[in-house]
Amino acid sequence: MRSGPSVDALFADVLRAGEHAPRVREFLARGDLDEALLIALLRHPVPMRLLELVAATAPWSERPTVLGAVVLNPRTPRPLALRLLPWLYWRDLADAAASPRVQAAVRVRAGALLKEKLPDLRLGERIALSRLATPPVLAPLLGDADPKVVRGALDNPRLREEDLRLALRDTRVARALLEEVASSSRWREVYGVRLELVLQPATPLPLALAQVSSLVPRDLHRVAQTPGLRPLVRAAARRVVEQWP
Repeated sequence: MRSGPSVDALFADVLRAGEHAPRVREFLARGDLDEALLIALLRHPVPMRLLELVAATAPWSERPTVLGAVVLNPRTPRPLALRLLPWLYWRDLADAAASPRVQAAVRVRAGALLKEKLPDLRLGERIALSRLATPPVLAPLLGDADPKVVRGALDNPRLREEDLRLALRDTRVARALLEEVASSSRWREVYGVRLELVLQPATPLPLALAQVSSLVPRDLHRVAQTPGLRPLVRAAARRVVEQWP
């Protein structure tokens, strides 16, 4: 049985076609070109004409994974990439939002579209996304009601301390976030995060009290004087600061 063409062979063929539209159309119509091969080919520095015609030629123009490969190619013109974004699956949007090879405007728009899709994603998809999302998409994922999604977001290397502290200050903070932060091996030892847990009125009382003894006097005074906190938390802060050596 004869094997199909290699990606390298296809790349050589498409380079020969160059920017000549009829030759590129002929290339896209060849019978030995399948979706997996085309996606692999689009990871190469192919001619711009190929990128434009893939996005305009059936059946490739009807396949979101192929369009995702077009968007991720650094040679794709920004207007074309922006036009294709609404047709992508969530995973390709996530890749576009995170890729340094993609133009900034395309990354920003990909992230915005991904946030719009969040309510429609299944639990497993949200968990997977939480582990690879960029900061703008991480913010709503930190507010997810499911602890597994929140855990993935907390483990995401793109999560910044300032963004987590901002999420912990939210008056609508999810209980799942408070509990997962307190048990996170990555974040539970970060001083600023511990302070936010104490200052958040919604933090469960045992979790808030567990952090008080680790605070410095300046912040203990702040906790003791913060209205809205539980009386026991404020009293614990006063007691600890009185015992400070």
